[in-house]
Amino acid sequence: LQRWYCSLGQCCESGDCRVTNNITGLAKDLQTKLHGQHLVQSVVLKAIQGFVNHPESNKPLTLSFHGWSGTGKNFVARIIAENLYRDGVKSECVRLFIAPFHFPHARLVDTYKGQLREAIRDMVLRCPQTLFIFDEAEKLHPGFIDAIKPYMDHYDNVDGVTYRRAIFLFLSNIGGAAINDVALDFWHSGQNREDIGMEDLEHRLRAETMDSQGGFAQSELMSGHLIDFFVPFLPLEYRHVKLCARDAYAARGIDADETTLDEVAKAMLYVPKEERLFSAQGCKSIPQRINFFLP
Repeated sequence: LQRWYCSLGQCCESGDCRVTNNITGLAKDLQTKLHGQHLVQSVVLKAIQGFVNHPESNKPLTLSFHGWSGTGKNFVARIIAENLYRDGVKSECVRLFIAPFHFPHARLVDTYKGQLREAIRDMVLRCPQTLFIFDEAEKLHPGFIDAIKPYMDHYDNVDGVTYRRAIFLFLSNIGGAAINDVALDFWHSGQNREDIGMEDLEHRLRAETMDSQGGFAQSELMSGHLIDFFVPFLPLEYRHVKLCARDAYAARGIDADETTLDEVAKAMLYVPKEERLFSAQGCKSIPQRINFFLP
């Protein structure tokens, strides 16, 4: 049997011991740690599970996460990494790119293109099932992401390298207002938010993304239909903020009571102005905010 030696000196009898592909753990974490996101729970699990279970896929898996800040996009990316790789986000099989941090200057786009192509090629050679995360994708410079379009397309290989086992995640706030409008419409009509389906949002998200400005929206990934799923993250309500606060306290070993959780949730800003239904920051600042309410 072929033996694979890994970064921590461990080895496996077959396969790559850096890759765990724990689908059961992924399902559990999405169900228990993520709040108010039934569409994400369903779509992400099915997409990842289907991709992992069918190694002969004809292209990499490409998911585009959309929604307001604080609704869980980075959180879900981390959950995916923690369940697919032994070392989670610290794995040498995971690479995070933050658009304004890693690629800040428009005048250097051509340089960035070469660097990105080389980085992706090198990582896939080391770890075929690499997870690439592009955060704040709406801030990518025009023409930049087209540099890696061939790696994400339906090719057996590009210059002798196969990219079909890679996973690409794009995180952006594009379409956040459209998602919120749909959620608000359901609330006004007395329907449960859990009744919102992908059919209510995905086509709208795709259209809004293609109509947006910026290097991601105007890229060949969109015009070439290389995004497999547009995944909507719904705005979070008061009850979801309380659950986030509960988890934040639990992470510190504290079993917070309902009064305390209500105090944390009430301190958040809610919108729209009339309904005050959705947390303007989602759950993003909760781990820091609970410090104020600690005894």
